Amino acid sequence: MTATGVSRTFPSPVASSNPNPDPGRYAARGASATKAGVHAAIAHLDPGLFPGAFCKITPDHLTGDPARCNVIHADGSGTKSLLAYLHWRETGDASVFRGLAQDSLVMNLDDLLCVGVTGPILFSNTINRNARNFPDSPALAELIAGHEDFIATLRKLGIDAINGGGETADVADLTATFTLDSCAVAIPKRDTIITGQNIRPGLAIVGLASDGHAAYETTPNSGIGSNGLTSARHDLLSSYYREKYPETFDSALDPALAYCGPYKLSDPLPDSSLTVGQALLSPTRTYAPVIALLLRQDRAALAGLVHCSGGGQTKCLRFGRGVHFIKDNLFPPPPIFRAIQKSSGADAREMHRVFNMGHRMEIYCAPEHVGAVIAAAVSFGIEPRVVGHIEASGRADGANHLTLTAGGESLEYSL
Repeated sequence: MTATGVSRTFPSPVASSNPNPDPGRYAARGASATKAGVHAAIAHLDPGLFPGAFCKITPDHLTGDPARCNVIHADGSGTKSLLAYLHWRETGDASVFRGLAQDSLVMNLDDLLCVGVTGPILFSNTINRNARNFPDSPALAELIAGHEDFIATLRKLGIDAINGGGETADVADLTATFTLDSCAVAIPKRDTIITGQNIRPGLAIVGLASDGHAAYETTPNSGIGSNGLTSARHDLLSSYYREKYPETFDSALDPALAYCGPYKLSDPLPDSSLTVGQALLSPTRTYAPVIALLLRQDRAALAGLVHCSGGGQTKCLRFGRGVHFIKDNLFPPPPIFRAIQKSSGADAREMHRVFNMGHRMEIYCAPEHVGAVIAAAVSFGIEPRVVGHIEASGRADGANHLTLTAGGESLEYSL
């Protein structure tokens, strides 16, 4: 999922007579956490071979092998590109775009993990730019090189990936700066797919922390990922950026919602060793090494995986059928999310729907497999936690729902 996009996958429809509206500040900025209209538009399309899977999966039309299937996925770095642009314009440091390339690739890769795909994977990328503001320069070169560098890093980590090239399109009438998107293609065996059909009552939910310093990361991670950056950027950064870089926001946006925060990129982030800019631009962590290890150890032990991207902690609602997700032991919110909430005044309900709030990958497994999951995460320096469990739906219509405990407050969500 991108910061403002929806992965057009086709889970089995889950009916609800009481949809939750999009949160106020996020929606007012032209972004949607629920993507309700998009999901309604695709509800009656062909769901593919495995309805309810995290990604749409089709018969193998590329090689014609009946034992295989096709997975193609598109996503990107979303409005995080604007933060990289601000950093570059302020400092002249073009190396920031290498992290952005990682963001774009990971948002595809970690969705593929949720159906059990760890390779071979072919990646491509598209850069849409306004050449006046984002010209042929070291910045563009760093962005392109960043893709190859991160894919090479994935190969060193045992993830079979290759760069298939990409496109740089000059579309000045569409964007004032630039956007970065990627696409991933895989041809896995059908019998290796994690379909999501086993997400059921009785399972434990193990969350993998989004912050900290994984063994394969070069710097500490704030945990922000690549979701909710529209709100994070405006709620944390000051009017200095609104006045100096008008090309980085919608001119029709209410000025009260545009760069209305207290910080500059170079300011220290409270309760953190990072600056605000470093935290916002922290490259999105991939969980591929952890998931690949677990798949090698016992693929059948993983009943389901959910990448908490668009929709934050409510993303799980779209998977499984007739279940009540109970998340009553969440990670303490990392400093970046505490700063966003304090600056914006957003309530806990909105924060958990827009941001991952501390864990971005969920593993659903039987209680007897929790120990192996925890050990795998710890071996890579990632903190795991049993954040909750699943019970049968308590709704009269049997629809999925979520009870989330945060700061002593019980929050209820449904589709």
